[in-house]
Amino acid sequence: MILWELFYSFFLIGAFTFGGGYAMFPLVREQALAHGWLDAAQLVDFVAVSESTPGPFAVNMATYVGAQTAGVPGALCATVGVVLPSFLIILLVARFLRAFRDNRIVRGCMSGLKPAAVGLIASAVLSVALTVFVPDAPALPSLTEPVFWVSAAVFAAAAALLFWKKPHPVAVLGISAALGVAAGYALGL
Repeated sequence: MILWELFYSFFLIGAFTFGGGYAMFPLVREQALAHGWLDAAQLVDFVAVSESTPGPFAVNMATYVGAQTAGVPGALCATVGVVLPSFLIILLVARFLRAFRDNRIVRGCMSGLKPAAVGLIASAVLSVALTVFVPDAPALPSLTEPVFWVSAAVFAAAAALLFWKKPHPVAVLGISAALGVAAGYALGL
């Protein structure tokens, strides 16, 4: 049963996440905590292990969670689960790419996925940073809570604004630092 849960969870994560391993992290975190596979401290450790081993982050992440949960069979099920959707999608895309390459709707969908991926990556950075730097901080909201989706939308809107307005990088860093200090002060960190 655990092997099927690992395969199915990572298959869904691989199928519905765009933007690579860091974009997958919030979903992996949600599943690992919900199923009791890992705790928050183990998730931070697994980020370190996944980054320090060769190979794609998403594959390393799935392999690590699977191995910690159910040994070698768990690692295989989670790894195949996370890789299989991408493999199937690439087969379909390769088959139909020429027919839809210039389609306005397809181009629009692909452009819309970019800010969403940035939001998911920002969520991953925030959750790891809170766990490492503020271990007693309240838990981040789950994917079912509205505040998660509002935060993701704000990050996506900020990414879109940065993409279209193209401000100077020093200005972006300065504004980001000021917002970080203000948020830390407001949260009492």
